Amino acid sequence: MDQPLWQPSAERIANTNLTTFTQYVADHYGCTAQSYEDLQLWSCRERETFWHAIWNYCGVIGHGPGFPILVNRERMPGARWFPEARLNFAENLLRRNDDTLAMVFWGEEQVSGKVTWCELHHEVSRLSQALRAQGVNAGDRVAAYVPNLPGSVIGMLATASIGAVWSSCSPDFGVQGVLDRFGQIEPKVLLAVDGYFHMGKRIDVLPRVAEIASHLPSVEKVVVIPYTMGDPPLAGIPHAVNVHDFMAPFEAREIEFTRLPFDHPLYILYSSGTTGVPKCIVHGAGGTLLQHLKEQQLHTDVKPGDRLFYYTTCGWMMWNWLISGLASQATLMLYDGSPFVRRGRILWDFAQSEKITIFGTAAKYIDAIAKLNLEPARTHDLSPLKALLSTGSPLAPESFDYVYRAIKRDLHLASISGGTDIVSCFALGNPAAPVWRGEIQTPGLGMQVEVFDDEGRALRREKGELVCTAPFPSMPLGFWKDEDGGKYHAAYFNVFPNVWRHGDYLEYTEHGGLIIYGRSDAVLNPGGVRIGTAEIYRQVEKLDEVEESIAIGQDWNNDVRVVLFVRLREGIALDEPLSKKIMQQVRDNTTPRHVPDKVLQVTDIPRTRSGKIVELAVRNVVHNLPVKNVEALANPEALELFRNRAELLS
Repeated sequence: MDQPLWQPSAERIANTNLTTFTQYVADHYGCTAQSYEDLQLWSCRERETFWHAIWNYCGVIGHGPGFPILVNRERMPGARWFPEARLNFAENLLRRNDDTLAMVFWGEEQVSGKVTWCELHHEVSRLSQALRAQGVNAGDRVAAYVPNLPGSVIGMLATASIGAVWSSCSPDFGVQGVLDRFGQIEPKVLLAVDGYFHMGKRIDVLPRVAEIASHLPSVEKVVVIPYTMGDPPLAGIPHAVNVHDFMAPFEAREIEFTRLPFDHPLYILYSSGTTGVPKCIVHGAGGTLLQHLKEQQLHTDVKPGDRLFYYTTCGWMMWNWLISGLASQATLMLYDGSPFVRRGRILWDFAQSEKITIFGTAAKYIDAIAKLNLEPARTHDLSPLKALLSTGSPLAPESFDYVYRAIKRDLHLASISGGTDIVSCFALGNPAAPVWRGEIQTPGLGMQVEVFDDEGRALRREKGELVCTAPFPSMPLGFWKDEDGGKYHAAYFNVFPNVWRHGDYLEYTEHGGLIIYGRSDAVLNPGGVRIGTAEIYRQVEKLDEVEESIAIGQDWNNDVRVVLFVRLREGIALDEPLSKKIMQQVRDNTTPRHVPDKVLQVTDIPRTRSGKIVELAVRNVVHNLPVKNVEALANPEALELFRNRAELLS
């Protein structure tokens, strides 16, 4: 009998923010939803009313929301939300000011620290004043080459308090990767660190900072945060100053928050850039705030005092998502470094020591610790933990099993899916509903998520393109310097007019949940049959011998054949019996069309810095096509393992 892996208790359901919100919209907006499905339908059908309710329920600070709520309501792109409202993003995140903890930080085993809300206010106030004195105004860009540490959060909040635009990269990016990004947006100030830690080693980045600064003529000041050394030498860096000296002239005082229009730019994020120079995606303050408040309070059940953790770098949108937890008065749990310190135990040590209540990570991390046979449920006290979030790639059904077997049985496991493009989610968790194996629980409230076939016809219970057929507040404002909007339109709206095509391959389930089958631009098409790569990975990576895999379609004899590359456990070599075993595993659990024509061994698989494998880059290498902007990859050298493989010539 089909049974969910987890079902929240009646008491837990009654105490969720979602239940409270459902009653709130019944009392104040006349929504008569009798179930979550009713609420979902209402939120999409009455989307102006729904987002107005989010503003009020979540207590957004600002002038507004005012009327009209939505202008050009049927246009994508072109719709505008809350045109009369004015707000400041940082003001909404800094609504608390007391001696309780705002942030807890671990930098591997090297550095740790805690910051109270009062201390956070003081530091943001001083840095904001210093930036203003430097000439930073609303709309100017502050770029940051930083890891996930408190100084980075302070930098973002100080920038946003002015109405300036924040854009960050993690310090493991090479010089060219940073220049490909920051060079396009012409920042006035560059915030950087002296180095970072990885697996216990100190990595010095000051030479990179010097080179980056020398190639960014717009930068008037380089502000360096000491992290791995007490007093970093700055003589070789143009316009450089230690952050403590930069802030020294300014005493903490009440922060001056500049309230600006709802769609004033807040963040510039970047596409992965493996098919060209990264696109600079501009996100607005109001849309980001509303979307994150909704996702965290209603879909994740974040409450004041929760201890919110997400394993992320400052080069991934989940960092921006994590920081918004301050708006719900959560304590941010920041970690910088490798998650495999202490043989993969360190994040669970962090969770136990600091009593983390919501733990977020990438699907690949869950798969990796399962293969390390870690059992945090046995080795750690995780009694405060109420939710575990996973994203970055589809969470395999076996990983669902592992979480409930080896991490915690009474736990809301929420696989979530969205992207840098919307700095939020299309599909995510429901803390008041059962968790079904291998499924994302629900589309986001207020998100009209549908599945289209190639002709733009809506599908139900069939695989197709993930689309969103109605505007939502966190749609990008556009791409930087894309004056006529042509590049923005081409990225999302050129396949289905007036419909957002996200680029994921999706299917709705009988439970109303969703299954993501990978990127639709990486979908395999042997014999004209569309196959999501994630369907193959789910089967292959069940095998003990296989650490991870990547599949591409190789053009062959006027058709496409499926080629599967596998990275095997240390000490194992791919031979004919293992190759046949892999093929049989795929055949037995999918269809004959899914079975790879070739299985080849590699020692590494290229991935972006946020951990996503890059099928298109591998496909280009196999076909002797150029891979643009390899700086976007964490391990670009791995591409050479796929070049000119003799096995692919026959």
